[in-house]
Order: sequence, then structure tokens, then C-alpha cells
Amino acid sequence: MAIEIGKMKEAMPTPPPKKIQKAKEGVGQVEQERTVLEEERIYRRGVVTIKDIIAPASFEVKPTLLLLSGMYVRTLFVITYPRHIGLGWSSPLINLNKTFDVGMFFYPLKASIILKQLQKKVGIFEAKILGDAEKGAPRDPIAETALRDIESLRDALTQGIEHFFQFSFYVSIYAKSEQELEKYTEEVESLFGSKLIYTKSGFYQAEQGFNSTVPLGNDELMISYNMNTSPIAASFPFISSDLTSDNGILYGINRHNNSLILFDRFSLQNANSVVFATSGAGKSYAIKLEILRSLMMGTDVIVIDPESEYKDLSDAVGGTFINVSLASEAKVNPFDLPRTVGEGTKVDDIIRSAVITLKGLLRIMIGQPIGEAGNLGFTPAEDSLLDRALIETYAKKDITPDLPSLADVEPPTLTDFQDVLEGMEGSADLVARLQKYTDGTFSGLLDSPTNVEMKNQLVVFSVRDLEDELRPTAIYTIINYIWNVTRSERKKRILVVDEAWWLMQNEDSAKFIFALVKRARKYYLGVTTITQDVNDFLRSQYGQAIVTNSALQLLMKQAPSAVDAVQTTFHLTDGEKYLLLESGVGEGIFFAGSKHAAIKVVASYTEDQIVTTNPQQLLELERAKKESPVDQEAQEPPIPSL
Repeated sequence: MAIEIGKMKEAMPTPPPKKIQKAKEGVGQVEQERTVLEEERIYRRGVVTIKDIIAPASFEVKPTLLLLSGMYVRTLFVITYPRHIGLGWSSPLINLNKTFDVGMFFYPLKASIILKQLQKKVGIFEAKILGDAEKGAPRDPIAETALRDIESLRDALTQGIEHFFQFSFYVSIYAKSEQELEKYTEEVESLFGSKLIYTKSGFYQAEQGFNSTVPLGNDELMISYNMNTSPIAASFPFISSDLTSDNGILYGINRHNNSLILFDRFSLQNANSVVFATSGAGKSYAIKLEILRSLMMGTDVIVIDPESEYKDLSDAVGGTFINVSLASEAKVNPFDLPRTVGEGTKVDDIIRSAVITLKGLLRIMIGQPIGEAGNLGFTPAEDSLLDRALIETYAKKDITPDLPSLADVEPPTLTDFQDVLEGMEGSADLVARLQKYTDGTFSGLLDSPTNVEMKNQLVVFSVRDLEDELRPTAIYTIINYIWNVTRSERKKRILVVDEAWWLMQNEDSAKFIFALVKRARKYYLGVTTITQDVNDFLRSQYGQAIVTNSALQLLMKQAPSAVDAVQTTFHLTDGEKYLLLESGVGEGIFFAGSKHAAIKVVASYTEDQIVTTNPQQLLELERAKKESPVDQEAQEPPIPSL
């Protein structure tokens, strides 16, 4: 047997050397590929991928929610819609200042299948309507409406105007606690319920719901609703705000869609405006453009200018520029009264209002720190003394409650008030504090009759040359004078108070400007308050109230230290917060009532030359004027030769 096997082996053919070599090379190549794959696998274990970055550290699945790395997550899905839904019905959800994910899935269906189903529905409804008619039963409006809708949809599908889909809409909401999640869930359900759109939360499907809203394109819930093209288009949530109207002025370009932001501030519930921005963000530039364009529409504008930034604008349009300082000839008397007021207003009420306003001014001028907060004020005895002295000062000029009109009266001055106060017992300390405004360093500012006029369309009051200590007093007095003029003649006006944080430093001046903002609408006045010290403005209760009573708001680039306060006050999303941090010059967010949009302030070349506040650009303009003087003789036309 062994001999036979040996003979068989000898008889078997021996493979050629080349084939053996190729087989060995093939085995070696396979082993080499395995080695490379193993090395690549080991390498990839130490490489960070996108999945590693976005994947949660852990999650716990509960019946109605997920606990995802410390965040509570719940998914809501829409189960039914009303017969008609408005365009952008989900936009209120997008505008909520919350964290959430939205998943939308569209499953197209063949028109032939839907038309067959609709044909059956038509037969059912027609039979019902005919049957009710034969029985003499009252007509069924629901069946008739359904029949009309089906016929309309059949026509649209047949003509290719509409297409049919199964549509799924999911929302995953996030919260830091389970209680907050429940509250947020109720808020979203109420928001949808107000539009007759009803939702439910997944039960034992929390993980599938979460997976359906992450950007993987997987619909693990598969809860859909039959819809045609038009309502599905209305469901698209990411629509851009449009602030273009037929009337108003151009504020800038809508950065969402490059449309024009045209708006009339007097069309809102009030015409007040607030502007918050850091220094150099372009807030004065934007307001100057608004002033220039408002003047073209026939609106009167009054400006409180702390840095004489508005002088070039005033000169360009032929406005009145009033420089208020200790040495200036322009005087404003704080004891002025409105000449004429609306019907039914008594002289007694005007005098009492003037006395209250003057007491607020005197607190700023000569008040002493009172209370833990250090607010300026008077003792009860001093307050009573000042009250009687102010009334007697007006009476000294025959201004009493029994006057029929204030048209021809001559108001008293601060010197008259001091004379009256000196004649009262216990007033020596008050008189000593007041003398610096009548006989001392600050004399000449408030102790003279008013000699300025506000008959021009643009009037600018500059307080640049005043000391910082006197600015709140001067601004308070000027605004009181403007308020008296406004009450005397109802006319469309805008009052611009630049660097309004000066008034927020004192409670009386802050209260005064707040009262002005609150009452301005009745006299066709819009008050614009501008500030770069956002924290100082918003720390005041009156500053926050001014923001609440301003329907128009412009937020431009913010400092990191102030952006959190701005976000809280204006209920901004995190995206809007970072937009304000990263905005360029002239960019920001424009609020008009309930609408808002990202804005880019733009100007024509001529407007830019008038309103620019860039120091380098201003120097270049001045240099250009000096280097190219106007040669009158060269500009005269030559005499034609005979």
C-alpha cells in the first residue's frame, strides 16, 4: 500500500515555479493589507472625529423624556392641523428664546393614488348630501365644505398646480431641570394650540423622537399627516422679517434678505426710541441719518448734543445751533411756563406741575445726600420751605391760580427765587448753597430770562462746553423748556437726547425723563434716548421703564460686559447676542414693535459727508477745504467776444 501511494505521488505533476511564486506573493499581499488595516484601526482609535465631539457623554432613557448629559429633552409631534393655517405659523416657535431642534420630513405620494382616494371621498359626500336632501333633512355645512375642498384639491392635483405629501413635524425641547421642561412643554403646546394645531409628546419613544430631530435625516417616529403643497410651504419656519412699509423713512438694509427697512415711527403705539451701542459703533451716525431723512418728511427735530457732533448737520440744513455754557449768550430760564395748553387744563395745575419740576431741579443743584443709596434730597423742613418759596416766587410776578391765561405773563428767575427764600426763616443754609448759581462760579447759566427760539425745523442744544457737574442740571432745564414748548403747540416732533446716561445718574432727572417719555405720545412727540453706558442706564428702574415705553429700539455692537444685560432686557436669543458682539460699524438689530430684523445702516455719498463722525474723515474734509479754496473769479463765466 505504501508502495502504491509513493508511486501515485511520483505520478502527480509538479506545479511550475512561477505559479508557486505568485501564490506566495498573493498570500504576502493579503497579510500586508491586513497589517495596514490593523495599523489604521489602531491609529483611528486615537483620532478625534466629529462624532466624538457632538456625541453626548451619556443619556438616560425615561418614558417621556431623555436625560442627555445633564439636560432634559422631550420631543413633541404634531397630530392634527386646522382647515387653514397661516403663512409662517411656526415662526413664533422659532422666535422663542429657548433651545430646541426642529425636524421636518416630506414623503411625496403619487397623484394617481391620491386622486382615486379623493374620488371615493367625493362619492361618499355627494351621496350623503343627496340622501339628506331626499329625506328633507337640513343641509350639512361640514359635508358641503369638505366636498368643495376635495373638488378644489382634485383640480389642483390634476393640473399639476399642487402635489401631495405625507408631512411630519417634530420639536425636541431642552431644559436644565424637569420642572423647567414641563413648563416649557406647556408653553409650546399652548403656542400651537392657539393656532388650533395639536401636539403630543412621545411615550416610550423619547429616544426615537430625539433621533428624529438630530441632523441625521432619520424619521424613527413615522407620525405623518396628509398635506398638499400650499400648507406645507406655509409650515416652513425660517422666514425673514420684513419691515418695509408704504410710509416712513429709510433706516437701513435688512441683512436677512437685503430688503429696505422703511418705517414710520409715528405709526407705532408710541414714537419713542432707544439706541444702545458702544463708542464707535455708529449710533450717532444712524441717528443723524434718521434726523436728516425725518426733516425731509416735514418732522421737527430737537437735539440735546453733549459733544457738538450735530453742528455740521445743523449748518448743512440751516438749523439753529444753540451753545449752552456759562459764558454763552443763550439762556434758558427754568421758571418758564407753557403759554397755551389743551382745553380743560387749569392754570393752577400748570403752576403745581412747574413747582414739582423745579423741586426736582433744585435737588440736583443744591440737594444733599440722603438715605443709604446716597440720593440727593432735602429734609422735610427744607422741602416744605422750598415749596412755599416757589409758590411765592410765582406770585411775586402775579402768576396765581386765578389767572385766566398764561399767554402774557413774565416768569420769575432764579434771582427772584433767592430773594424770596432769603426772607424766610430757617433758609440760610439753602440760600448759601444756591448762591453759587446766582452770584458765584455757576452764575449766568440759570438766572436769566429765556432768549432762545425754537421756530426752526432743526434746533440743536449743545452742552459740550459745560462742566460735567453742570451737565445734568443744564440738560434737565433744557428738556423742561422743550417740554413746555411741546405742550404749548401740538406738532410732529422728535426729541433726541444723546448720552442719556447723564440723566440716569440722578433719581430726579431719571424720573423726569421717564415721565416725559411716558406722556410724549399725547403731544405728537417721539423721544430718542441714546447711550453707550448700557449698564448705567439699565441699572436704573427708570431706565428699564424707558426701554419698555419705547416701541422703536436699535441695538448695535455691544461690549462683552454689557451684552448679558442687553440680552435679558430685550429677550434676545444666543444667536442675536453673538450677532451684537460681532457686528461691524453700522450693524445691529432693529426692533419695531413686535418685529425685528438685523440691520445695516447705509447712506448716500452726500449724506455721508454731512453726518460722518469719523475723526479721520473729518480731518480729511477740513484739509480738502483748505487746500482747494473757492476761486470766485475763476468760476465766473467768461465774457463772450464780439
